[in-house]
Amino acid sequence: MKAITSADNPRFRALLKLAHSSRERRDAGLSLLDGIHLVAAYAEHVGVPNEIVLNHDGAENLEVAQLLARLKIDNALLLSDALFRQLSSVATPTGIIAVVSTPRLAIPQQLQGASVWLEDIQDPGNVGSILRSAAAAGIATVCLSRHSVHAWSPRVLRAGMGAHFALRVIEAVDLPLLAQSYTGRIIATGMGRGRPVFEADLTGDVALLFGNEGAGLSPALAALAHETVHIPMPGRAESLNVAAAAAVCLFERVRQLQGG
Repeated sequence: MKAITSADNPRFRALLKLAHSSRERRDAGLSLLDGIHLVAAYAEHVGVPNEIVLNHDGAENLEVAQLLARLKIDNALLLSDALFRQLSSVATPTGIIAVVSTPRLAIPQQLQGASVWLEDIQDPGNVGSILRSAAAAGIATVCLSRHSVHAWSPRVLRAGMGAHFALRVIEAVDLPLLAQSYTGRIIATGMGRGRPVFEADLTGDVALLFGNEGAGLSPALAALAHETVHIPMPGRAESLNVAAAAAVCLFERVRQLQGG
């Protein structure tokens, strides 16, 4: 291992920029995976990370050692705890961060199969939770509009809990344009509009649309949907969090597919 203890070290400075600048991550095409769960998920679904960074706790962790041995990595960077804390996005770091190439999937001219489309969703926790629900529900593709939060930011990755690596996550998609060529049914979600989601047919090739936390779906995209559905709420709450709403819709689809 190469040990780094100085904050002026050029390699550390480069890692620090990646940790704290979304623009730097986009320009470099790199993402940071913070924690053994995310690194292990990447190793399982994708392969060997570009680089591994440890602190002393990580270097002495048996689970980390077993993971690195499985990946045949013996050239990790070892940072002092103070430097590592500057990179880590979690309150209690597990001692391992991986640098990986951010997948840059081409925006499809035509999309087939069931998918989830996210329009201008801003909260990283919401996007990560939706990705996690989509992966758990067997959805293969999630498309995000240009003004949605960056899907590979540290907070989205943390909320996704490894779901990114089980999905095709396509960013900066012109969703109205994609809707015009989509071969399946497009189902929009709205507050109190359309029929209850439990009465709609969610099987087959469907695109489930979820909009911005405050504004919902844009009129232009909502107008392209074949159907609009809502989640009945007999209680006193005005609305559901968009991540919770997505989970309800996704697992209603699972229920229907299983003949429930």
